[in-house]
Amino acid sequence: MQEFRMLSTSGILGYGYAEESLKIGMSWNPHVIGCDGGSTDPGPYYLGSGKSFTSRMSVKRDLRLMLQASTAAGIPCIIGTSGGAGGEPHLQDTAALVREIAREEKLSFKLALIHSEQTKNDLLDWTRRGLTKPLAKMRPLDETMIGNAERVVGMMGPEPFAKALDAGAQVILAGRSSDPAQWAAPAIRAGMAPAPSWYAGKMLECGAEPTVPKEPDCIFLRVRDDHVVCEPPNPIRRSTPLAVANFALHENSSPIHHVEPGGLLDTSNCTFEAISDRAVKIDGMTWTPAERYTVKLEGVESAGYRAIAICGTRDPILISQIDDYLKTHREKVLLKAESFGVPPDAYNLIVHCYGKNGVMGGWEPNKQITSHELGFVIEVVGKTQEIATAVIAMARTSMLHADFPGRLCKEGNMAFPFSPSDIEMGEMYRFSIFHTVQVDDPCALFPIEYERI
Repeated sequence: MQEFRMLSTSGILGYGYAEESLKIGMSWNPHVIGCDGGSTDPGPYYLGSGKSFTSRMSVKRDLRLMLQASTAAGIPCIIGTSGGAGGEPHLQDTAALVREIAREEKLSFKLALIHSEQTKNDLLDWTRRGLTKPLAKMRPLDETMIGNAERVVGMMGPEPFAKALDAGAQVILAGRSSDPAQWAAPAIRAGMAPAPSWYAGKMLECGAEPTVPKEPDCIFLRVRDDHVVCEPPNPIRRSTPLAVANFALHENSSPIHHVEPGGLLDTSNCTFEAISDRAVKIDGMTWTPAERYTVKLEGVESAGYRAIAICGTRDPILISQIDDYLKTHREKVLLKAESFGVPPDAYNLIVHCYGKNGVMGGWEPNKQITSHELGFVIEVVGKTQEIATAVIAMARTSMLHADFPGRLCKEGNMAFPFSPSDIEMGEMYRFSIFHTVQVDDPCALFPIEYERI
């Protein structure tokens, strides 16, 4: 094959895209259409809770147009990391939505569901056999970590997607997957070289991100023997060498070495050439297969229950001594909580101070406050929701009414934008498993279920 063409509708399913962009992209005769459905970017809550971080309404709109376009053209439609986090609840919710759309639009196709959630028995077996390794600064996986995990998913590579395509699937919904894998799979399966196929996946995973102006929209990639061409269908956008090269640095610890399931994409020798005012040719990428195939595992555990309150002050006297005020505030909350029978180890109190160091915390290099107002997010994480709710009420009251040297105001110190001021946020989670597991079969962890819609 001389060229393999792929159309990505957006960076995340449900983020939206221009319908006209989809129409133009489909007129360029893609071989596959798709969209990445999720990410770890929004944090661990969604994997733990089984909920999506995009709305059902917006996902249904995006999916409806994609399914209509792909079935009309007779090409596959592929969704990776379904439902936002790729766990079993996320996959099943996305499948239910696809069935609903098919009934409403009278669409027929073969559906493949690729499961990615892993069982604790399998995790224990891999750990005991020494097949798992920690990533970053995680400690080695053990029985306690596995037992505490709320949900664990494996990040699939391209092989399960290719297997589903081989079986004739026209719509593929996958659990957690490497973002570029859903694109590398059909291109490599069509005979294209791995290096440009994986690079195309990097460009396609976030929709129109490698364009200017940047916002959720479609992107079109042409994969050829030793290069790719990146171009947005929407005439108001352009891919430029700078935009494309900049996006190649996206979400990776190294600017040139991209570790993927089964190998390493090296972009150190890439060149970026504008072949029109809207399209960029990229070449020079290489692919090195891994000696051992590993799958990344992502897992979360419960970290307690959260409640927050939001407020702000414009009092210059208070702002001038805010560090001392917050220190005193913390001490008062501690005493009040103990008087209610809540010990210090039953909760954690954090006050995020925006206008001072709310974004970077202790890493903030500018120590002097130059703002005329400060905003606060008071956060309490408790062992139970009852504890978190009780302590946030005390913390809110203390922030509002506590005295301080030179105080002139006779009422509250803070302005609260919302009523109710105290917001229960329910159970929260933290990432507890970021490990790899060595596998002999890249498809073994990802069973595929087929269904005629």
